[in-house]
Amino acid sequence: MSTRSNRNPIYERTPGSGVYTIRYSDSTHKIRRETVTWERLKQAGIEVKQTTKLAQPGRELAERLLNARRTACDRVEKLAALHTRRVPFSELCDDAVTYVEANNRGKITDKSRIGKLKAKFGGYGADAMPLPEIRSWLDGNKWSAATRNRYKSALSLIFKLAIENKKARENPARLLKHRKEHRGRIRFLNQFSPLPTDLDYLKKCKDEESRLRAVIGESYPWHMEEFLISLHCGVRPSELYRLTWDRIDFARKQIFLDGTKSGESRHVPLNTEALAAFKRLYLRPIRKERVFLAKDGAPLLGYRHWFDDAVNEAGLANFTWYCLRHTFASRLVMAGVDIRTVADLMGHANIQMTMRYAHLAAKHVHAAVDRLMTTDFSGHSDTDTSTDTRSPETERAKAESVTVQ
Repeated sequence: MSTRSNRNPIYERTPGSGVYTIRYSDSTHKIRRETVTWERLKQAGIEVKQTTKLAQPGRELAERLLNARRTACDRVEKLAALHTRRVPFSELCDDAVTYVEANNRGKITDKSRIGKLKAKFGGYGADAMPLPEIRSWLDGNKWSAATRNRYKSALSLIFKLAIENKKARENPARLLKHRKEHRGRIRFLNQFSPLPTDLDYLKKCKDEESRLRAVIGESYPWHMEEFLISLHCGVRPSELYRLTWDRIDFARKQIFLDGTKSGESRHVPLNTEALAAFKRLYLRPIRKERVFLAKDGAPLLGYRHWFDDAVNEAGLANFTWYCLRHTFASRLVMAGVDIRTVADLMGHANIQMTMRYAHLAAKHVHAAVDRLMTTDFSGHSDTDTSTDTRSPETERAKAESVTVQ
């Protein structure tokens, strides 16, 4: 026969188990039941050492906890919830998607990564994420260090938002090791010779740039200005295709960019060819707020629908649109422009991102090592400067100065 009843506020759920439960009504007249544990005794401020000997330890501790709860209810104190809702990881992912849609420019990529994390771990609770399985999944995919780190960052964002929303208490992503990333491939125009071609009109083009210009002029003339502006301004694709005419200053010959990847606005100067390309775009029959439009007047969202085919036809190996930005930076460095200026023109958040182009400044690098041949490292000179720092030239100049006076 169970000892549990409305008249008995202290009882054993399983008779003889020694595990007691208390039953009481809180200040809102809601019936609450709690199993007596050391953790709950501690939360109620009941100091009892586990080594303390009691005649009936289970019942006596239950009475102390019951009295503490009743006192709190009499004072109309708010008691902590006995049971918290199990928040699934899938819900955290949905919250993160809502956030990136409203705040991140790279929301398409972010949503894709969050979606993959949700598909893999969505069934787990937010407080029971299997860290070994997450680590195994990240390491098991044949991703580069950079891609793996981006998934780690996505997971960290999910739990950062969950902690802010009080749906999680800790961020498991902080226990995942960040992989060291390589500086990345630098590919620029005319770095290699173009591949052999059977197209007669391309056989006279001996370098990559002339090949690519010829293909765009022949097959994709509507997009020539996009290519030239990217090549001579070095802007990111996201910055290029968001351009509106109010950001183009023809008088000052510059573009104003805000909301960039680094979070900083910047002005990009226009050289003669870039300025001429913008003027040709401005004089087109179709002109709207956005600079780059399709033939039907719709805003262009990117380049993939034509540029990849142009690159293949031109015979350029391993060349992407982003390589135009590499070309811009590489040519600046090879022309002798200092790294700090290149970093500003590229819109890099720190100069370390620009340093990967430094090795292309061949003239400056060779001039630096040539100084080893013109500097005396022996430590000896014709005059012993340890006792007298005056040289004959110094004394002569001093005498001439006195004479003049």
